Amino acid sequence: MKQIITDLLLQAAKSIVDDTAQLAITLERPKSADHGDFATNIAMQLAKPLRQNPRAIAERIIAALPASQYVSKVEIAGAGFINFFLSADSKQSVVKDILYAGEAFGKNNSGQQQKVQVEFVSANPTGPLHVGHGRGAAVGDCLCRLLDANGWDVTREFYYNDAGAQIDNLTKSVLARAIGIAPDSAEFPEDGYRGNYIMDIAHAYLAKSTVVADDMAVTASGDLSNLEDIRKFAVAYLRHEQDMDLQAFQIKFDVFSLESALYTTGKVEHTVNALIASGHTYEQDDALWLRTTDFDDDKDRVMRKKEGGYTYFVPDVAYHLDKWNRGFKRVINEQGADHHSTITRVRAGLQALNVGIPQAWPDYVLHQMVTVMRGGEEVKLSKRAGSYVTLRDLIEEVGCDATRYFLAARRADSQLVFDIDLARAQTNDNPVYYIQYAHARICSVLAQWGGDIASLQTVDLSPLNSASETTLMQKLSEYPEVVSNACVELSPHSIATYLKELASDLHSYYNDTKFLVDDVTIKLARMALIAATQHVLHNGLTLLGVSAPHKM
Repeated sequence: MKQIITDLLLQAAKSIVDDTAQLAITLERPKSADHGDFATNIAMQLAKPLRQNPRAIAERIIAALPASQYVSKVEIAGAGFINFFLSADSKQSVVKDILYAGEAFGKNNSGQQQKVQVEFVSANPTGPLHVGHGRGAAVGDCLCRLLDANGWDVTREFYYNDAGAQIDNLTKSVLARAIGIAPDSAEFPEDGYRGNYIMDIAHAYLAKSTVVADDMAVTASGDLSNLEDIRKFAVAYLRHEQDMDLQAFQIKFDVFSLESALYTTGKVEHTVNALIASGHTYEQDDALWLRTTDFDDDKDRVMRKKEGGYTYFVPDVAYHLDKWNRGFKRVINEQGADHHSTITRVRAGLQALNVGIPQAWPDYVLHQMVTVMRGGEEVKLSKRAGSYVTLRDLIEEVGCDATRYFLAARRADSQLVFDIDLARAQTNDNPVYYIQYAHARICSVLAQWGGDIASLQTVDLSPLNSASETTLMQKLSEYPEVVSNACVELSPHSIATYLKELASDLHSYYNDTKFLVDDVTIKLARMALIAATQHVLHNGLTLLGVSAPHKM
């Protein structure tokens, strides 16, 4: 409908301006239904070039508008806004559009099946996934679902940082627990991991257990003198634990990449040599530096340290070069806000390689911290992890649906307070319950009716003319645009916001309307409207990875 009105405005504009090629026509939904279904400020845009009063221009545009069966009335408001009121048939047509499209309603092919890789979670295999990883998992998975709904060919990827100092600390921590050193002992590694899960790993290692994680199976030797064996087993054990966390959260990945593989396959060394060959590196103080100031960084960065070994951003550059070489012309990294400082240097390293990678590649979505509350107080510790709240803790407390919804329901770049009591509540104050209850209410009415849903595609919708029906239909018609914009803006929280508003409109309609009335025409029209609403609630919840229950 937006496109139809845009085309009408373009035709009208051609009668008063010579060139409409540069004219950006925007249509917005007025906050009040009294102001119509769409509004445009085109008259204000043209006021300066035409040197005329906007209201006078608006009058000229309205006079030049072609007649349309979709528009019942056009008015001027305020300083020169043009408000469009759709015909009843136009408003009602969305119901049949939804019933015909079903699960496909809201989807489009704007991505044209181009390849896009989304990297998310990417936790160090040094402990259970914490609530911050959970937020990254929820946002990342929703982004993938949105991209898929908008016609992109999506690859979900998890990158394990299984090399470096943190893995060394993990190895030392497992060894310490295996030989009986308690985490509160002065002999315990200063930067070691103190959660109870370390003891679980130590026991499993001593028992010569076998663990399976994705593409690897590792059997412990039980040899406490072999640090490499301890390292391999501990990493595999925690990768398996994280796999279990992700399964509980209903997250699936297509690819698992290992930082260690970048070294064993020579990709880090190849990248370093390519950077040296590019002329953007130099030696100073016995260290190798990358001149990232050539690419808008505030200072140059060390690549190879004086004492040997590469700094952490070097394998990141090698990893992203590998992504580019795998054919991903679009890459989105969903990461914690603490990765903000790495964006500039990783992009600088990729630019320095001079292999055709765009300047702002890859895209980043960074999420802020999560504070978990229960009983009005912050929950800080997990019995198992010892120093943080785990994702598994939340899932066990409130369930997968509520955990996913709450972690994705706010802008990723805003701090999030996760209220366990609210997430558990079966009241209208709990947004995920409120939305799911709307879906279940519709299912209950349709079950009482007992008719064939497919038959509703051809019913007479003319009885749908009450204020609550008009409001509900307008909200339904907004869904495809919400899905499209959420994908463009990489903002899955807008789906959650939309669903809450749609549920509110449905509950209002449900509370003031009788559905199973004697008048067959009215009854079928109302069945069609709520069936369409059910489809949209289901489709939207699917984008969030949340179930749409039939009973509650």
